Amino acid sequence: MFGHRLLKLAAWPGERRFAAGRERLESVQRQKQAALLKRVAASPLGHRNGIRGDWSWEAFADRQPVTDYEQWADAITLSREHGDCRLIDSPLVRCQPTSGSTSAIKWIPYTRQFLGELDAAISPWIVDLYRQYPRLVQGRHYWSMSWVPTSLRDNMREDVNDDIQLMSMGKRLLAGATQCVPQDVALARTSDDSLFATLAYLVSDPALSMLSIWSPTFGLGMLRAMAQWREELAEVLNSGSWGNRMLGGAVDSCPWSPQAAALLREWDGRLNADFLMALWPKLALVSAWDTAASTPWAKELHALLPQAAFQGKGLWATEGVVTIPYAGRYPLAYRSHVYEFQDPTDGRIFAPWELEAGQQVMPLLSTGSGLLRYRLKDLVEVDDFVGGIPSLRFLGRAGTTDLVGEKMTAAAVDGAMAALALPEELLPVCTVAVDQSAQGLPGYVLLLEGENPAVAQHIAVQMESALQLHFHYQLARNLGQLAPLRCVIHPGMRERYLQHCRQRGMIEGNIKMESLQYWAGRVPTWLEARSAQTEAPGVTV
Repeated sequence: MFGHRLLKLAAWPGERRFAAGRERLESVQRQKQAALLKRVAASPLGHRNGIRGDWSWEAFADRQPVTDYEQWADAITLSREHGDCRLIDSPLVRCQPTSGSTSAIKWIPYTRQFLGELDAAISPWIVDLYRQYPRLVQGRHYWSMSWVPTSLRDNMREDVNDDIQLMSMGKRLLAGATQCVPQDVALARTSDDSLFATLAYLVSDPALSMLSIWSPTFGLGMLRAMAQWREELAEVLNSGSWGNRMLGGAVDSCPWSPQAAALLREWDGRLNADFLMALWPKLALVSAWDTAASTPWAKELHALLPQAAFQGKGLWATEGVVTIPYAGRYPLAYRSHVYEFQDPTDGRIFAPWELEAGQQVMPLLSTGSGLLRYRLKDLVEVDDFVGGIPSLRFLGRAGTTDLVGEKMTAAAVDGAMAALALPEELLPVCTVAVDQSAQGLPGYVLLLEGENPAVAQHIAVQMESALQLHFHYQLARNLGQLAPLRCVIHPGMRERYLQHCRQRGMIEGNIKMESLQYWAGRVPTWLEARSAQTEAPGVTV
């Protein structure tokens, strides 16, 4: 397709710069830091904090402390209220929502400078995609939206949850021409309607050649929703009208495909590779997370779509990009932000050119949004080098459980427990994250010690409500990626918990009670018979 050639051509200069500088990591990073500090020093917050535009790398590391979101929250609030960025001298384009460990939602300034940094990571990735998977040019692509919960949609701008908006204007126009799902689908009033419209366009397009999502559980959820809604989807595709869907929304056009409608009506709803091969015969690539807790779900998704190759995502956060898929590895996006890395065991900080193979570290980002030495709570391991650029493998969230991107922390669980007002006779033991909780989905199980299992259902509902105050947990539940929370009450729960820890290989003297743990695999059989679960609200996928 002509649009693919133009997009690759537009991204080519960025890829050339990325490739050409791979042996000059230190000089590129020092130059980026010098340019960034000049912009920060010219901002109201930078001036107030005494940031100097002439600081060296070493002076910056010595005088600027490592930060978390709380250090920037007040300035970001002012930026949102006044429509300008107080953190850096660059026009504010929008603020992007994400979650924090101590608050339900945090907002990240997306300035013109910051979006340019993201574009510098996207360009080499796009060129490498077409180089590694040439069949991508034979069809249209789906790049997942950055989904937000239904509760935020009333005041949502169209560019808040559209991944294509991370590109430069020219690339956005070209990428949009290669997409099979129109942008206005992002503006549907509910997550269900957005998902339904997305599926209608995907199912109607036999030329789909790329499926780019973030969590593989979201991809599996989409396929389950397609099975659940197959009759309604068939009706819409056969008539070319939304019917009772999209009422009051901003989605005007509707796909029409009697052929796809017939396929859906002949399908028995059981997910299998043969049906999906017939639906999307040109699918060349599935792109999704495939490391840490996502590994088994990525394998399951790929097994359903064997006609396509599978590529793992690089490490992206709302606050910035760390790695991109490139040349079969995941090198640091060294032309995007300024990077440092912190050892989680002793707190030592390394420049990117100081990293060595085998190190496990947490990234610190200084970006065009004005965040300086911002700590991402992600653990990565240096597994190789691409030229002189370290390649980093994502190991998981540091201090969190992250089954599908919900980023749950012990502090969040403790806060939810504090809101429960448990009866005195019930003692909390642990909340565990498991890969398979209910409905074939990952989820959370609250373990309590006590004699009254009849109240488990009531407590599960309360705990679920409390956890849904946290952005990414609510989002994962809205999208059907997580099962509803379950609650198990047993008079000997503490000993059962300790025994399970022993069976997992933990040393007796090192076992301690924790508010949040991850247990790989299914819910243990000794929990199954006694669990109570919240009811899933509305349509889940």
